[in-house]
Amino acid sequence: MQKLNLSQSLSQKLSPQQIQFIKLLQVPTAELDTRIEEELEINPALEEGKTDDQESADDDFDENYEEDYGDDRDVNIDDYLDDDYGGYKMQGDGNYSPDDDDREIPISSNTSLHEQLISQLSFLRLDERQKTIGRQLIGSIENDGYIRRDLEAIINDMAFSQNIETDYDELEEILRKIQTFDPAGIAARNLQECLIIQLERKEHPDDPAVMHALMIIQDCFEEFTKKHYSKIQRKCDLSEEEIKDAVNLITRLNPKPGGVSDGLVRTQYVIPDFMLNQVGGKFEISLNSKNAPELRISRSYADMFDAYDKSDKKDKKLKETVTFVKQKLDAAKWFIDAIKQRQNTLLRTMEAILQYQKDFFVDGDETNLRPMILKDIAEKIDMDISTVSRVANSKSIQTEFGVFPLKYFFSEGIATDSGEDVSNREVKSVLQTMVNDEDKKRPLSDDKLVKMLNKMGYNIARRTVAKYREQLQIPVARLRKEL
Repeated sequence: MQKLNLSQSLSQKLSPQQIQFIKLLQVPTAELDTRIEEELEINPALEEGKTDDQESADDDFDENYEEDYGDDRDVNIDDYLDDDYGGYKMQGDGNYSPDDDDREIPISSNTSLHEQLISQLSFLRLDERQKTIGRQLIGSIENDGYIRRDLEAIINDMAFSQNIETDYDELEEILRKIQTFDPAGIAARNLQECLIIQLERKEHPDDPAVMHALMIIQDCFEEFTKKHYSKIQRKCDLSEEEIKDAVNLITRLNPKPGGVSDGLVRTQYVIPDFMLNQVGGKFEISLNSKNAPELRISRSYADMFDAYDKSDKKDKKLKETVTFVKQKLDAAKWFIDAIKQRQNTLLRTMEAILQYQKDFFVDGDETNLRPMILKDIAEKIDMDISTVSRVANSKSIQTEFGVFPLKYFFSEGIATDSGEDVSNREVKSVLQTMVNDEDKKRPLSDDKLVKMLNKMGYNIARRTVAKYREQLQIPVARLRKEL
């Protein structure tokens, strides 16, 4: 039997304005201009620029608003910032000066890899049918320069999309011609074939090092990838010196002949949100000027609201007009306040990070970074952890040592024999130095690295060393071995 029951419950939901503030807080400087332009387009009561009578216009609006609606707009938005909205990501590397003018940057004319290959295809003596097959093969080349699609699948594509019947032998014959194009190694189907193509195109193919390198890649590729040099020496009957010369030659080959991801060289820039300078031995933090746009309430809309509100006409259409104007003025005022609150939150967060990591900002030495988590900064500035997370995940700071994302300064701690905690970045830096200085003929295993770190006072487990080594993209000892 179905029953109806009444129950009361309390729930906390974010209003559209609160969600808008969250998004404004997350937006990096590079995207803030676009967000402001969107708001200017949809709200005629919001204008760019600042005038002398700005404060009086705002005061008039506040008085009229409070008479009708009361002063219920003052909401502490931080109380609501415990949701799980995702953050924006910064892209690219580089610098941006706040003094630079806003202007379109001319893009140099570049030829993509695909276009280069099509151009080279036109120089081959092929009939139209073969050129069509060649274009299909070039179109199957991935960003790194490899063809990973099975040739049988390409044969089927030709039949269905081009109405051209071909077979494996013909396809491979044309593929071999494409593999003679520049850059060397292009259109290979795997790494082994890519290296062989490059070795076969060497200027002196009779050079012993080239011949030995070809032998190793053709006959001992698996052993080579695992650096089992003793097995290669026995299998190929080569001396240690001959293997060393061949391996040195192989390691100078290009494993990704396609180069950059899309065949074009592009320069990307990070626009830092903060600037850090030392003046008279003291640090000064400033927001990027793009974070402080000059916005104002439209004077004409404020006057319009004042005129309508004082009018004796109280018909329905006039009431609707007054309501519309109030909504636009309210939205404009709130957006300006949200921008100001964004600036305040950014500065408070960055100032707390600066105080916490002051030793690092003095000389830029990574080993001076202290262990710091989101909670440390949240408690310092009396804000929610999620607020700090949104700032840290999408903002960066320009220092005299370079541009750093704020999340760079957050790290877990590792206990030492002295009872203190040090940043795991310090441990990673020491680990990287150990690997750089090791004897490559006898590289250090994870067990040996743990013992060395423990002797230096770092209480660290083997699994943690393995995790840090992987994060640093350091291969296992066996793969670091050199002749």
